[in-house]
Amino acid sequence: MKRSKLLSLALLCPLLTIAQTEPAPYGVLPSERQLKWHEMEMYTLIHFTPTTFQNKEWGFGDADPKIFNPGKFDPNQIAKAAASGGFKGLISVAKHHDGFCLWPTKTTTYSVASSPWKDGKGDMVKDFMQASHDHGLEFGVYLSAWDRNDTRYGTKAYADAYREQLTELMTNYGELFTSWHDGANGGDGYYGGKNEKRTIDRSTYYEWHEKTWPIVRKLQPMAMIFSDVGPDMRWVGNEHGFAAETSWATLTPKSIEPGKPPVPGEVDNSNLPTGTRGGEFWIPAECDVPQRPGWFYHEDQNDKVKTPNQLFEIYLKSVGRGGNMNLGLAPMPNGMLHDNDVKSLAAFGEKVKATFSDNLAAGATAKASNVRENNALFSEKNLFDNDRYSYYASDDNVLNPSIEITLAHDQEFDLIRLRENIKLGQRIDSVQVDVWANGLWKPLASATSIGANRLIKLAEPVRATKLRVHLYAPVAPTLSDFALFKEAKSDFKFDQSDRKKIAKDQLNIISGDKHSKKAVDNDDKTVWETILSSQKFVEIRLPKTELITGMSYMPRQDRKIKGVPSKYEIQTSIDGKEWKTVASGEFSNIRANATEQSITFDTAQEAHYIRFIPNEVLSEDKEFSVAEFDVYLK
Repeated sequence: MKRSKLLSLALLCPLLTIAQTEPAPYGVLPSERQLKWHEMEMYTLIHFTPTTFQNKEWGFGDADPKIFNPGKFDPNQIAKAAASGGFKGLISVAKHHDGFCLWPTKTTTYSVASSPWKDGKGDMVKDFMQASHDHGLEFGVYLSAWDRNDTRYGTKAYADAYREQLTELMTNYGELFTSWHDGANGGDGYYGGKNEKRTIDRSTYYEWHEKTWPIVRKLQPMAMIFSDVGPDMRWVGNEHGFAAETSWATLTPKSIEPGKPPVPGEVDNSNLPTGTRGGEFWIPAECDVPQRPGWFYHEDQNDKVKTPNQLFEIYLKSVGRGGNMNLGLAPMPNGMLHDNDVKSLAAFGEKVKATFSDNLAAGATAKASNVRENNALFSEKNLFDNDRYSYYASDDNVLNPSIEITLAHDQEFDLIRLRENIKLGQRIDSVQVDVWANGLWKPLASATSIGANRLIKLAEPVRATKLRVHLYAPVAPTLSDFALFKEAKSDFKFDQSDRKKIAKDQLNIISGDKHSKKAVDNDDKTVWETILSSQKFVEIRLPKTELITGMSYMPRQDRKIKGVPSKYEIQTSIDGKEWKTVASGEFSNIRANATEQSITFDTAQEAHYIRFIPNEVLSEDKEFSVAEFDVYLK
């Protein structure tokens, strides 16, 4: 009996030795659901509500449910297009700010049950779920906390109803990979016909931590909760899809007001792009960006769908900076994606596959300056086995090891991929990559915040046989991947041409100052800032009376909000004396998504003069700013 116990202990000793030599975890660690999320890398977000039929970006909540009747709704076409782009998930915007629910909820009559679509018997969330699964995609839901339709909004009754809606979604649609919560809360709305502005105390109203998020944790334990501040993944702080050059997976959320907790829509967002080195929580960045300028479909944006090359840049600056890429897709009113969206997604998928299918570091050998206890478990060979969690590590007292890598033969590359074993935390502060050229080591590239995935894009392709990686960390680094790639070319072109517009040098801003030409100089990097006269409008004279269909306003592109309008009115005139209003509305999401705002008139207008009236601006000053104006011809 004793002999048997001793033999068992002897057999167990190597395992005990291995366990003892593993580096101790560093800082906060990702959960199981977060590890799975990191591995997904890319997914899509589908905006499709009555707002689509109104040609708006944010619905006011006043749309008649009868307008919601997509005659060719095809969730399989949408899911197939997403899958062709290499995306791994689909999120249905089950309710946006307009309050219209895409499922037959018991909490309100403002839903598909009151629409003519499928005679009021449809469930679009279920259709999206089934299509996602049929095309190998994970499924998730977005539920807007703000509801511009519900007359109860602002009262306890609405907050309770919101949690009932969340419970329905968490219960009836299978396993979900995410529960997505926007930061937009409170403001102007229809509110059952009251047409007023309502404010709430965002820090307490939804009881996020106390009552709301526990619903997700109980019913969907593997669902990632998204909001400005997590708790599982954070907003990256912009809608361009770019994380900061240094973007840590850890975050310490910051409050706007002392004593109030940071919550969705009420958070100091200054550290959201970068995260916090050594932050309190593992809350990596989700980089959300629409495939078009706006999140909802607008016909005049058919020629502004992002190209595969633009999407690839977003991939490099989101997934390639340790976050995930969430691409917004916008079906047309008929319920299908436009051909340009479908073709661009497929071409992007082809580009990604062509780029990353051939690891040019395959077959390489490596020699590190130090290997942890000379144990094969931490060998340099682990850098080339395509396993995120096998890794190279140094001894605890060696914080800046170097690894010399010899490729199987000389290779031309312009992308370097590095990964850490994040199961042990985000340990590496920075890396330096050198290349052997003409008998000398020369600096080639560097990066910070490696984390789950880091892609370094070189300015020009390089041909080399030998490389050297220097690691810098406060503890023993755990590098799990080193790979090289060459970006595949994409010669993709859209079939449709741009809308017809009046040449910029023919637009005369007659109410402007000497700097007003910056608004029509074909350069969206320049900004015209001005204090409008007592008339408070910008007047533009066309070269002659023209039949025009609309105009566009490009906000400043320097990430500032000074002088940017959130509400507008457009007037036209033939003689410059008699004016009529031809359009008015809101640039609802312009603070977060400062893209060109296109305004299409209900009918074409004869005009020699146009007035752009900024009725409300985001900043609290009297200035107006614009990067570019355009006027469209019939």
